[in-house]
Amino acid sequence: MLSSFGRTSINSTTKLSATTRIVSYSTDLTQKDGPKYHDIENVPQPRITSQLSQLRKGTGGHASFSGNVVTVFGSTGFLGLPVVNRLAKHGSQLILPYRCDPYHIREHKTVGELGQILFFPFELKDDDSIRKALKYSNVVVNLIGTNMPTKNYNFYETHEHGARRIARIAREMGVERFIQVSALNATPDPKGVMIKEGSNFLRSKAHGEEAVREEFPNATIIRPSVMYGMNDQFIFIYCSRYRKTPLDLVWLYKAGEQTYKMPVHVNDVALGIAKAVYDPTTDGKTYELVGPHCYKLGELIDFMYRRARCTPQFNYHFRRHGLWDPYFRMLCMGTQAWGKFFKCKVPLNWEWIEYVECTNDVLSNLPGFADLGVNRLGEFEYIGGQWADKCTFYGYFDEELGDCPTVPLPLRSPPIIKGRPDPRIADSKRGFGFDVLN
Repeated sequence: MLSSFGRTSINSTTKLSATTRIVSYSTDLTQKDGPKYHDIENVPQPRITSQLSQLRKGTGGHASFSGNVVTVFGSTGFLGLPVVNRLAKHGSQLILPYRCDPYHIREHKTVGELGQILFFPFELKDDDSIRKALKYSNVVVNLIGTNMPTKNYNFYETHEHGARRIARIAREMGVERFIQVSALNATPDPKGVMIKEGSNFLRSKAHGEEAVREEFPNATIIRPSVMYGMNDQFIFIYCSRYRKTPLDLVWLYKAGEQTYKMPVHVNDVALGIAKAVYDPTTDGKTYELVGPHCYKLGELIDFMYRRARCTPQFNYHFRRHGLWDPYFRMLCMGTQAWGKFFKCKVPLNWEWIEYVECTNDVLSNLPGFADLGVNRLGEFEYIGGQWADKCTFYGYFDEELGDCPTVPLPLRSPPIIKGRPDPRIADSKRGFGFDVLN
């Protein structure tokens, strides 16, 4: 718990209200009449912070200790390593629970100082292992999530029951801060497009937010949009042989013409989470972390495939379509059966297609990056294009300046904000995704 050494005071000129008067004992022994007490005005008001000054050591860099012991659940995932890197950069001691092979966590050792990165095996359904991982922590970050359900851990067991269990134990262990990572457009009643009952991914994320609020009312909720980066589930999946058929056709829902996305770089989301960890004013708030621009999904796919050299210059004739494609449906069924049999993640599943291709990124007038102090965001045209270059379909070509024509940039669209009129409604033949504006 925070002690008096971990508190800072505001401007000394701040006056207390008339109803808030601090009375102290007077040491003047010469006073004879009346009680030996007098009123004190202009006393600085204490402000709770997350910096324990009695424990901090160093100047506040990589080799220092910030005074925070942070437990990061889900650190072995796509978002885990960037978050661990950001937190270790500021001298936080990190406890990383894991349930995978230790081979997959060895890269986490290099981001922090010797002895500052600690690993602890745990099981999401075991309260005792979670309690041991939280024993010495004052901040907990929950990054656990999945886009591929399994026999033991479906969407609800992972996003709802697991998050509730961690939040409850964190409250019981006296943890001060709790950061829960959800997903943009999480709602308990999603509308189904490819899946009749709607996206279980979004529904379970919304249930997880409610569960965390019930167990840890002051928790901070982070809602990122589709993230891209190294080995992501966006660029590296779409620019692959799994999405492009031998006839150079790419199937998208409605050919990507009615879906609008705001992809965000994974490092920007990690920076926003690190800002939330060190800022105690984020308690009880929900943040929507999206990219700086909105694009039509078809524009993004065209841009990525052109950067991946899927062009007539290299004997590729890329075309996207929204017609019924038996080859793609059989491929999805085969990859999902493969994942269930071998218990591994697969690049194609209908739940992720429902979330990425059939759901618009709609903002809800909640705080965002600017409220966390993150103002410079990576643009998809630059960073996303660089990652698309690494997913090239013609890897043996060593491109030099002037060998390939300049790839046109994707057209930007106005973001969709709940409660505000949108100019695209008049041009749309059907109200897909825009009914949330009313």
